[in-house]
Amino acid sequence: MKSTAKDWDEVRTAFASSIMADTALSSLAQNLDGPDWPIKGKDETPSKYIDLSFDEVVEMLQLKGQSPDQIDQLISILKETLAFDSPFGDMVEQTAAASERDNALLKNMAKLGIPENFPIALAALEPGTQEFCKLEKLSTLGEFAVFAQGMSQNVIVGGDFRKLLNALSHVDESSLGEVLPFRRGHKGLHLIEALAKAANAPDATVRAEIATTWFRDELSALEKDLAAGGSLERHFVVIGDPAVEKRAVELLRPHLRLPAAATAAAQKKKSGLFGWFSKK
Repeated sequence: MKSTAKDWDEVRTAFASSIMADTALSSLAQNLDGPDWPIKGKDETPSKYIDLSFDEVVEMLQLKGQSPDQIDQLISILKETLAFDSPFGDMVEQTAAASERDNALLKNMAKLGIPENFPIALAALEPGTQEFCKLEKLSTLGEFAVFAQGMSQNVIVGGDFRKLLNALSHVDESSLGEVLPFRRGHKGLHLIEALAKAANAPDATVRAEIATTWFRDELSALEKDLAAGGSLERHFVVIGDPAVEKRAVELLRPHLRLPAAATAAAQKKKSGLFGWFSKK
């Protein structure tokens, strides 16, 4: 065994904030063109080990049938991965200006059509993560991206913070759709999805107010469609959950600016439809 407890503590502290912490060790080893990680299993990730002390890691490896010096390979994998671990590698040592210019998260957001000034308040983040962002004065996604890239290596993040970070880092559209009003296969963020996120939040009415103000162009386009005789509910079927669709529609109604004639026509059309069914 060549490694020491000091070697392990240094690398595990540095890796704690890595976006690769939940990546399989076998995959990391393959990416480095080195020997494969001998222990198989989906849970064989850096996260499984970095919270343990040097002795605890050695003991765990032995329980899995490995020799104590297997920790040497573990340390080597983590050290070499850090060199390629964007955005937490050597970029954290850049100046603030260079960091923002070369920010991988901002570049990915631009590719996805996600505005840097989108409010964090409209993201579907757990209360603890929202509170953390408030304490750090992170009010937009752009500020989140700059903060994430400049984070100290010894800061451990988890939960929805890591989820959003990973989603933006790896352009994971499925995860983005869980956290942001993002429509898979499309660019940009959308009012309907924002209202769907609001419908599941405890501060739903507040979020709906922010969403209808922020997405005013989409709101205007929707109002024009309704004024021309379109169906409000039809716009919400993309959500794919009838219960959420219904709550989202009701959140939007107070914010619709429709001519009185259009509103009356819509009500008449609706009552006429029900009347037709009642006669059947």
